[in-house]
Amino acid sequence: MENWPENKLERHGKRTYWKLLLHGTLSVSKVLLTNLNDLKRLRQPQASEERYTRPPRRYDIPVYDEGMTYCRSEERYLRPTRYCNSRAPEVIALAHSLGAYQKSDHEFAKAAFEFAKEKMTLEIHPIVSVEETLERGAGTCFQLISVFIALCRAAGIPARYKIFPTQMIQTWLESTINVDPLLKKWYESLGYFLLEGEGEALVDSGNGPQWQVAHVGPTTERQAAGGIPITRFGEDSLGVWFHAQQGTIMRLEALPRGLAGGSRLLHKISPGSMERVNVSVQKQIQEGRKIIQEAGGVRAYDAQAR
Repeated sequence: MENWPENKLERHGKRTYWKLLLHGTLSVSKVLLTNLNDLKRLRQPQASEERYTRPPRRYDIPVYDEGMTYCRSEERYLRPTRYCNSRAPEVIALAHSLGAYQKSDHEFAKAAFEFAKEKMTLEIHPIVSVEETLERGAGTCFQLISVFIALCRAAGIPARYKIFPTQMIQTWLESTINVDPLLKKWYESLGYFLLEGEGEALVDSGNGPQWQVAHVGPTTERQAAGGIPITRFGEDSLGVWFHAQQGTIMRLEALPRGLAGGSRLLHKISPGSMERVNVSVQKQIQEGRKIIQEAGGVRAYDAQAR
C-alpha cells in the first residue's frame, strides 16, 4: 500500500473511512438505545465528580509579519485543507519561530513534532480549526496532528494524515476509555471506539525523501504514566501502544468529512463522558511527572522503558 499512487491511496482511505463510519454509527446508536438509563445518569458530571479545568497554555503565539515566507503551492499535501489552514497568520508566525526556511526540512519537521507533542495538551472536545487549537493550547489527537501538518506545509514540507481504528494497550484504556462506563460500552461494542492518527512528513533524512511518522498525541508525561517509551520523530505508535485492524490504515490529505460533526455530536450526547476523560488525562500527566522524576529524568526513564 505504501507504494500505491497517491490517488489510489486517497480513494482507499476514503472508502475505508466511510465503511468504518457507517459501522460505528450503527454500533454507537445501538449502545445508546439500549443504555438510556446510563446515558441519563452519565451524560452530565455529577456534583461529587471532579471538574475539568483547561491548564494554562504552555507557549506564546509569535507576532505575524506580512513579509514572512510561506508555502503558496496548491499541490497535494502542501495546500490548506479542512480544519488545517497552513496559511493562517498564527501558523506562519509559529513556523518561523521554529526555524522555517532556516533549518533543513528534517530538522524543521522534528521541531514541529516536538512542539505539537510537548507544548500542547490532549483535550477531548469538538474538532475546531488549527487557529483555534493554537489559541487554546489543547485539542484532540487529530487537532494536534493538524498543528504538526499545518506547520510542515507552511514551511513547504509535504505532510498528510495517517488514520486508523485502534485497539489500545491496557494502560491507555484505563486512562482514556474505562474512566467512563458509557465510553467503555461504546468501545467494547465496536472493537474500537475512537479513530486514532499520526502525522507524516516527506523529508530527506539521508536516504532520499521518505515519509516520516509523527505521533504527537501523548506528551512525555502521559507516556511515562503508561509505562511506554518516549516517542521520537520517525517512530510509529503501531505495535507499541496501539494496534490497527488489518487493512484499515488510511493516508489522507485532509481530515475526512463527518469527523468533526461526529465529535460535536458525541460531545452533545454526553459531555460528561468527554469531561471525565479530560480529568483523567490531567491526572495521568501528574502521575507521569512523578515517574520521570523518580527515574532520574526523561532520558533515564526513556532508557529504562526501551
